Amino acid sequence: MPLLPIVLVVHICLALALFVPALVLPFALGRGGSPYRGASGAETEARPGRLVGLLLTLQGSGSVVIAIGLTITGLALVAILGLRIVEQPWLLIALAIYVGNLAIAVVIQRPNLRRLVADRGGSALGPEESASWRDRARRQRYVSYAMAGLVGAIGWLMSTKPALW
Repeated sequence: MPLLPIVLVVHICLALALFVPALVLPFALGRGGSPYRGASGAETEARPGRLVGLLLTLQGSGSVVIAIGLTITGLALVAILGLRIVEQPWLLIALAIYVGNLAIAVVIQRPNLRRLVADRGGSALGPEESASWRDRARRQRYVSYAMAGLVGAIGWLMSTKPALW
């Protein structure tokens, strides 16, 4: 059984898993005055639901495990493919976009999402705090849109493998 397809699929899944929390968490936090709302739209107690808790765990300690797996599979891909990687300009551009997206996730998205979750505190938000929280959550969703666009650009490069030069 060829090893390349297996390592490649695992690597791509890990690469996406590293970004999923940063992409999804701004939307999972809710859009209303309270950071957490039930399925009916009614406010729930000020604690994260299962999805938000899972995403926070993945973004915290889970991201270290995912990054280690990503590094191992990335090194395995380099070992399998050899220096042919540098002959693929689309791949180098995709890697550069990935590194940029990772920087956005680590430097901008993660700290701001942590603050959003922490700012909800243990009690209900007042009207002014609620409006401020919604504005900050909206900005984080825009960052998620940009990150998703970058992931889409990587997917396009990997799908089409354009001859760039």
